[in-house]
Amino acid sequence: MSIYYEDVLYGNFKIEGILEELVHTEPFQRLKRIHQGGAIIVARPDLNQTRYEHSIGVMKLIQIMEGSLAEQIMGLLHDISHTAFSHLIDYVLDLPEENYHERIFAEVIQHPEILGVIEKYGFSMEQFLTPDKFTILDYPLPSLCADRIDYTLVLPCRGR
Repeated sequence: MSIYYEDVLYGNFKIEGILEELVHTEPFQRLKRIHQGGAIIVARPDLNQTRYEHSIGVMKLIQIMEGSLAEQIMGLLHDISHTAFSHLIDYVLDLPEENYHERIFAEVIQHPEILGVIEKYGFSMEQFLTPDKFTILDYPLPSLCADRIDYTLVLPCRGR
C-alpha cells in the first residue's frame, strides 16, 4: 500500500515503505496541527502550511536531490518535535537560540511507534540522533539546504 500525495510544488507522488509507515505514526500525524509559520497564522490565515506538509516536502526534495533513504527519513522527521506555534515557544521559554524543539528531539523521535518502524526496516535510532550529519537536509547559513529551500519556496504556495 502507498500514500498518493499531491503537492503544489512537487506534484503528485507516492510515498512507500518505511517513509509511508512513518507518515502514518501518531507523532507524525500530529504535525498536521502544527503551523509552519507559528503564530503568523493568527494574523495571516492564508499562510496555513503545516509542519506535516513541510516535512513531506523536505523528504521529497531530498529524494529529488538523490539523498540516501536515511536522509529522506530524517527529512520526514526533522520537525517532529515542534510544538504548537512553532518557534514562539522559544520566546515564551526565553531561549534566544530558538532551539526548544531540538532540545526535545531525541525524546520525541524515540516514540515507540517511530522506533518500531525504524527498527523494522533495519535502521538504528542512533543514526537519527545526530541530525547535523545530514547535509542535504540542513546546512549552516548562508548555504542552501532542503529544509530552507522548501519553507522559503512554498510557504505562500501551500498557504493558498
